[in-house]
Amino acid sequence: MRILHILDHSAPLHSGYAFRTLAILGQQRRMGWQTIQLTSAKQGASAAEQHVDGWHFFRTPPDRRWWSRLPLLRQFSIISSLARRLHQIALAARPQVLHAHSPSLNALAALRVGRALDIPVVYEIRAFWEDAAADHGTSPAGGLRYRLSRALETYVLRRVDAVTTICDGLRSDIIARGIPARSITVIPNAVDSSRFQPPAMPNRSLARRFGLDGKLVIGFVGSFYAYEGLVLLLQAMPRMLAVAPALKLLLVGGGPQGPALRGLTARLGLQDKVVFAGRVPHDRIAQFYGLIDILVYPRLPLRLTELVTPLKPLEAMAQGRLIVASDVGGHREMIEHGRTGLLFEAGNAEALAEQVLYLVANPDVWPALRSQARTYVERERSWGASVARYGAVYQRVLAPAP
Repeated sequence: MRILHILDHSAPLHSGYAFRTLAILGQQRRMGWQTIQLTSAKQGASAAEQHVDGWHFFRTPPDRRWWSRLPLLRQFSIISSLARRLHQIALAARPQVLHAHSPSLNALAALRVGRALDIPVVYEIRAFWEDAAADHGTSPAGGLRYRLSRALETYVLRRVDAVTTICDGLRSDIIARGIPARSITVIPNAVDSSRFQPPAMPNRSLARRFGLDGKLVIGFVGSFYAYEGLVLLLQAMPRMLAVAPALKLLLVGGGPQGPALRGLTARLGLQDKVVFAGRVPHDRIAQFYGLIDILVYPRLPLRLTELVTPLKPLEAMAQGRLIVASDVGGHREMIEHGRTGLLFEAGNAEALAEQVLYLVANPDVWPALRSQARTYVERERSWGASVARYGAVYQRVLAPAP
């Protein structure tokens, strides 16, 4: 089977989107399928093709015309340039399926080419990008751009041959838009549990480098966006330190909120208690998980976090780490309170501190929580089981029409 994946961006850029893509491609290749990969102009690549860590990506050169940088016209330019590049590659590669991944701009280009060349189109929604833009602060919820983006998403959903998405929250929202449930398949986020193994011992030299050797460490690994709730985590630190003064916080990653978080750390007088490790290559992330006793995911209660399941908590669970997370819908789909982790009321710093301090005071519950989290990932969130679900989707769109 030959599948042409149409992507917003990919490696070498670092994001959960790019990591999920590589996991899907790798597993599909192991299943004997042939994959072709194309990214839109949003990748920002100047070359027409690029090899990254053994993967070959076709690129779409950015449109250099002046008007292509104007609002709305920029989106039109992305669709048009991607459709031209996709048509060229599809004619040469002859894929059986066009598999477009979020956002809807990619699906529009795929629909244009798919209808011209009689190739079915599968559309995968990883997030509603109008919600992501609103929660990043670039497009107010309810504004004109938000409404147009939402209308475009619904337009695409009604015209593709099949829809996949990453979690039940997004599936429910798609159904509410009038899309038949039978045409939607959940392909959940997962991890390679053979790659993320519980560490025998923390990396002592790495721990010494960050002043964490012999310390009780809580931490966060991911992107520094407002919706991740890292301000709340810092605000909870004084309450936790009053009970457990030896506690340290390790923040691994980066993003738009980085400067604000460093400023808040200084205002709270936490410079000697909070460590900013910066961005870390994905192949070294496991070492940093090994430094952290309790992973905290304090996502705020927003539409985006209620609908979308993140990837990072699954990586931590695969490593047998302790998890404390806010009770937004995306977390509740993965974490069972008291069994695979602990949940607290989203947006409540006192509730966050209470759950962390419970774990600090009760180390006897750690082994069971760690073991059950690891078992959950092995049984229900492996990439092999997750990606295998694409088989039925592809077969359905390739079946002769009745």
